[in-house]
Amino acid sequence: MIQSMTGYARHEHKADWGSAVWEIRSVNQRYLETYFRLPEQFRSLENMLRERFRKNLQRGKVECKLTLHVEQATQTSLSLNEELAKSVITSANWVANQSMSAQLNPMDVLRWPGVVEAQEDDNDAIQADVLSSLEVAISEFISNRESEGAALQKMLEERLEGITEQADFVKGRMPEVVAWQRERLQNRFEEAKIELDPQRVEQEMIMLAQKVDVAEELDRLNAHVVETRKILRKGGACGRRLDFMMQEFNREANTLASKSINADITAAAVDLKVLIEQMREQIQNIE
Repeated sequence: MIQSMTGYARHEHKADWGSAVWEIRSVNQRYLETYFRLPEQFRSLENMLRERFRKNLQRGKVECKLTLHVEQATQTSLSLNEELAKSVITSANWVANQSMSAQLNPMDVLRWPGVVEAQEDDNDAIQADVLSSLEVAISEFISNRESEGAALQKMLEERLEGITEQADFVKGRMPEVVAWQRERLQNRFEEAKIELDPQRVEQEMIMLAQKVDVAEELDRLNAHVVETRKILRKGGACGRRLDFMMQEFNREANTLASKSINADITAAAVDLKVLIEQMREQIQNIE
C-alpha cells in the first residue's frame, strides 16, 4: 500500500497523574525531516523519538508535538531528611555557641540542601505512559497517510486508464490518417500536373509513413502504464520511482505530438499531456 506524505493524527492519553496529548502532522518533503516540540523534562527523548519515526516513514516533513498536563494535587509533596536536619542543627548550635551568636532560625535548617526535598511524580512511569501513547499516535498517523495514499492510488489508476484509452484511440486512427495523407499528397501532385514515376511516389509514401509512424511511442506508453501499475501494486515508498515514470510518459507524449499531422492526433497528444501532468502533481504527495 502506498502512503501520502501529508497526514495528521491526534491522540490523548489519560492516567491518574494527568494526561498527555500527541499531535503529529506532515507535509511534502524530498527527504524525511522530523521536528519535535516537547516539554523540558522529555527533551532527552528527542533522538529516540526521531529513530522511531525513521523506522516507520521514508519521506516527509514531520512535526510532532507533546502537550503534558500533570494534576496539581499529585504534582509534588515534601520529604524531610530527619537525620540530616539533626546533624545540621547540632553543627549550627556548636557554631552558635562558639561565636555567641543569636539563636538558630529553623527556616535556615530547612533551607539547607538535602534537608527538604520535593518528591515529584514517578517520571519513569509517566515516561512509559507517554511513550506507549506515542505508539498509538504513530499508528493512527500512518493509517491516515495510508487512507490518503489509497485515494491517490485510485486517482492514478483512473489517469492510467485514460492514457490507455488515448493510446488505443491514436492506434486505431493511424491507418486512416496515413491513407488520408497519401490521398492528400497524390491530389497535390495531380493539381500541380506533375508526373512522377509510380515507384518514386511509392517510395515517398513509405518515407512519409515512417515519418509519422507512432507505433513505437504507443508501445512504450502502454509499457509505461503496465510498469506504473506494477509499482502501485507493490506499494511502499515509491514516490521517486513514480516521478521517474512521469518523465518517461512525458517523453513519449512529446514525441507523439511532434509527429502528428492530424488534428485528432494532436488533440489526443494534448489530452495525454494533461493526464500525465495531473498524475505528476499528485505523485509529489506520495512517499
